[in-house]
Amino acid sequence: MHLGLVLISLLLVAPVPPPLKRPSGPNIIVIVTDDAGYADFGFTGSKEFKTPNIDALARSGAICTQGYVTASVCSPSRAGLITGRYQQRFGYEMNLLAGRPDYTKLGLPVEEQTLAEDLKPAGYRTVALGKWHLGGGKPQHPMSRGFEYFHGYLAGSRSYWAYPEPRKLYSTLRGHELIEESEDLYVTEDLAQEATKVILHKSMRPFFMYLCFTAVHTPMHAREQDLARFPDIKPARRQKLAAMTWALDEAVGQIITALDQTGRRDNTLIFFMNDNGGATNNASDNGIFRGMKGSKWEGGIRVPFLVSWPAEIPAGTTYDRPVSALDITPTALAAAGVKSERSLDGVDLLPYLTGSIKDEPHEYLFWRRGPAAAVRHGKWKLIRIDDGRVLLLDVEGDPGETTDQSEAHPEIVAKLKSALEQWEEGTIDMAWTGHPKYAQNQRDKHQMDVKGRDAERSLP
Repeated sequence: MHLGLVLISLLLVAPVPPPLKRPSGPNIIVIVTDDAGYADFGFTGSKEFKTPNIDALARSGAICTQGYVTASVCSPSRAGLITGRYQQRFGYEMNLLAGRPDYTKLGLPVEEQTLAEDLKPAGYRTVALGKWHLGGGKPQHPMSRGFEYFHGYLAGSRSYWAYPEPRKLYSTLRGHELIEESEDLYVTEDLAQEATKVILHKSMRPFFMYLCFTAVHTPMHAREQDLARFPDIKPARRQKLAAMTWALDEAVGQIITALDQTGRRDNTLIFFMNDNGGATNNASDNGIFRGMKGSKWEGGIRVPFLVSWPAEIPAGTTYDRPVSALDITPTALAAAGVKSERSLDGVDLLPYLTGSIKDEPHEYLFWRRGPAAAVRHGKWKLIRIDDGRVLLLDVEGDPGETTDQSEAHPEIVAKLKSALEQWEEGTIDMAWTGHPKYAQNQRDKHQMDVKGRDAERSLP
């Protein structure tokens, strides 16, 4: 038989792959900023910094005034967000520093599923851009965790300028390959350009974009034209922070403009949040909230948090009940019409934000990292330290957490301690430990006599 006829015959009898799913759900974008202060955006009250694009995004949907992360440091916070599960359930309790010799062997366990792994089988294009910080080995690489495309960095921080020589965990990866960084690179701008390309790419499939800016994490690298906008801000470090925040806001504006060009802005679900409280080393401002990155005070775990979906969430909504980064995964899945078989700790926020459910989304919220743990229930938050101390704070009546009420309300202390211990029964031992210095800092910073930003910044 002629070879051509053989090939044609084989093609005729070969099994036909199932057609690619084309879901009708919204585009989904999760924007995560890094180490920003709670009060350093216009929509959270800043009169000093200018964030017109982020403020417009906030006005287009719901501002969640009590938005929480699951950890007050970068890496475990992201583990909780991307899985929708308390990271202590799989041992991801401590921060993961790229300087560790075993960095490429640690990270997000392969047994845990990400939001991308939920959405990809449903037909979504899945894209990760920017800071990953969930492990540096191949099993933890974004393209091993449900993402079809990755443009970013595996470590937890990097220069905002181009590296003259490639650095494996810090330089830009496209997929698995290090790419040459252009001399005029500014990382925040580069991520906006990559995001815009994804948005404008013509496809019948909606996309899920996990966009993690390094801004405004150290190092404090700002463009000269951005610094010139804030000549009166002092000291110089805070001036740089203002400039870096301006560049971040410009990047968000580019993303919204690109969505408008596609005509699908109204049917795009956008989450915007910070990964933890303002850091001790970047001149950030957490406003009225006590504490900073690394603590269980409100300034460590309460973050700027907004949700925009013009087709579903009324513009100008303010939501004052506690919500969590854990809620991003179940909310996104519900919007996409995807059912997950795994056990999630978050809830679908859509009925709460639209007003169809009036109850609290969460009866309890929990935190733990080494020697310090906390639980939120109603207006009360209990902080428990491994040296035997407990603090009881009324975070609604006393948002600055100026008064410990543990002696006045022993019954509430007992109730919250019991709830925390019961939750801990569903957690496991930490998969790796942190530096003893930071463990001791956690004990030291959770004392009522550690007051003021200077004292807080001395205990990172």
